[in-house]
Amino acid sequence: MSDMKWPYPARVDQTCRMDADVLVLGGGIAGCMAAISAARRGAKVVLVDKGAARRSGAGGSGCDHWESAATNPCSGVTPEELVQAMLDDNDGYNNGISHYIECREGWDHLQEIEKMGGKIRDTEDEFKGAAFRDEKTKLMFAYDYQNKFTIRIWGTTFKPTMEKECRRLGVQIVDRVMITSLLTEGGGTGGRCVGAAGFHCRTGEFYVFSCRAAVMAMSRPARVWLFSSAHPGLCEFRPLSTIGDGHAMGWRAGAEFNMMEKSVRAEFSSAGRSFPPYSAGNNHNTWYPATLIDAGGREIPYADRDGNILKDVAQRFVPAQGQSYFLKGGNIERAKYAYDGPETLPYEKLKELGYKLPFYADLSSMPELERKVIWGMMVGQEGKTNVPVYKNFTEAGFDPEKHVLQCYGVGWTSAEFLPQERQLFGLPGGFMNDWDLMTNLPGLFVAGDALFSSNCFGHAASTGAYAGRKAATYAAKEPENRPLHQPQIDAERRRVYAPLAASPETGVSWKELNEAVAKAMQNYCGEQKRDELLLSGVELLERYEKEIVPQAYASNPHELMRLLEVFDILTVAQLILQSCLARRQSCEKLEFFRTDGDGNAPAPFICIRREGDRVLTREVPLDYAGDIRENYEKHNQDYIAEKAKEAQA
Repeated sequence: MSDMKWPYPARVDQTCRMDADVLVLGGGIAGCMAAISAARRGAKVVLVDKGAARRSGAGGSGCDHWESAATNPCSGVTPEELVQAMLDDNDGYNNGISHYIECREGWDHLQEIEKMGGKIRDTEDEFKGAAFRDEKTKLMFAYDYQNKFTIRIWGTTFKPTMEKECRRLGVQIVDRVMITSLLTEGGGTGGRCVGAAGFHCRTGEFYVFSCRAAVMAMSRPARVWLFSSAHPGLCEFRPLSTIGDGHAMGWRAGAEFNMMEKSVRAEFSSAGRSFPPYSAGNNHNTWYPATLIDAGGREIPYADRDGNILKDVAQRFVPAQGQSYFLKGGNIERAKYAYDGPETLPYEKLKELGYKLPFYADLSSMPELERKVIWGMMVGQEGKTNVPVYKNFTEAGFDPEKHVLQCYGVGWTSAEFLPQERQLFGLPGGFMNDWDLMTNLPGLFVAGDALFSSNCFGHAASTGAYAGRKAATYAAKEPENRPLHQPQIDAERRRVYAPLAASPETGVSWKELNEAVAKAMQNYCGEQKRDELLLSGVELLERYEKEIVPQAYASNPHELMRLLEVFDILTVAQLILQSCLARRQSCEKLEFFRTDGDGNAPAPFICIRREGDRVLTREVPLDYAGDIRENYEKHNQDYIAEKAKEAQA
């Protein structure tokens, strides 16, 4: 590596050591909130991020809505009702603990972010008089205007605000450092988490962190089935750097995972077969409830849960008769938008009904404030659309009062994905947790997209704050940081830097390896599962690990980061295959289908972990969270008292 070719100093031979009470791994929404929460409780906090905490993570560039704020002053549902609906809707295959935290505490943490400087209200009265605006609080709501538990937010303001608050509280932020391994007491799998190791993605300097407690707040996995080597910046729904490093290092350390056998047919991706998410007109989330028209200008009607055609736009925001509430995109009590239209019907059926391709989102026919809030705020504040869609399309001349935007959906265009092209989307697998959001590794807490059945922006922020305060309490009981196992650190250093010595002429690049892993998963872990296929996948990935990984090369720290990410993708793929082998029954809610096995009988969670070279599994009842309100209050008396005191002040 030459200094003349690389604009940063070469420090591969140097080591930086840092100590913390609470070490936060990942500086996204969950990580920043964890760091803030722990620091407010007096902990010495170090936050480490592979990017720059000011804008890093899946929510770093913005978000347009905060789901499940069930305790806000306008809400018509309780946290208990909302979580029970989430559990029922998924036949129990959901994380009742983390989602109750989201619903019970979400409004608390949204107000905290507002105090930091994030914008959550229409303070300029831009939308005064709108049906979705509460005139007293100036809060604005999405989807269900009657029950008002999903709040529209100016999410582009949130991340810089969080980073500023971290620094104000004395959190030591370490940007551009990729964590590659958890450090455990004694160096073995399944031990207490006592630190982490990694390297600087620009200088190559090795980093060793010691801690009393750690919060895993990294992203869910991506690029496991989908990868376009020609367009590496457009390979998945989330940013390129959010690929599940935490899952990989957790698996290697012996952490337990749940629901990792769940994968859904790819829908939102840009791996050569689709378009950047939300870059086209639709009626999902951000665009809800845009009017859709066909090529002849004929409107595709909305219908309520019971199939009744809605006559005007206002009816799209209230529950059907006898329906308590609905959440667009969340399938609570059957989502309000239940018309079998572009998202669900094959084109043949639409053709029978007389609709003609292409379809368009037509905001021009919407009421003014609805049009303005969809295009000007929701599309403008959502991170995936703020710059690539709202800014670029506006500068190109798109005017929502005059123009329509072509709509691409699933099931009726050439962009439809194949059954073997999967994603960890929706409510995917992740780290198993208890009521403290702690994993089976003592001292390792988990938040946000690292959790199994993770969800959205509000879920990340709420579980991050919760895990941070639990980690601070745990750390306070530890008299000192436990010693690190030097052989474990030395072995990790050798593993991390090995690709710098490989030959670019004869070696394998990160793109080649990522594409090979994705193809292997499509071939052996697609929609239909059976042992012969899965075991062939296990064997092939083991060969990659033994034969290809040692040949992989990196010419500088940035390439090294990309390559180590793909090593982690390879590890996650192995974890998924083992989880699929462990589940014998098909399960529609997990989109898990076996052509062999034990049929479709109801089955519990299948949790999986490594112990040395062995893979261990156990069954866990779907209702393991117990009475969610009772158990939450049992584990959070201090927080409840704190909030009661604030309310009296």
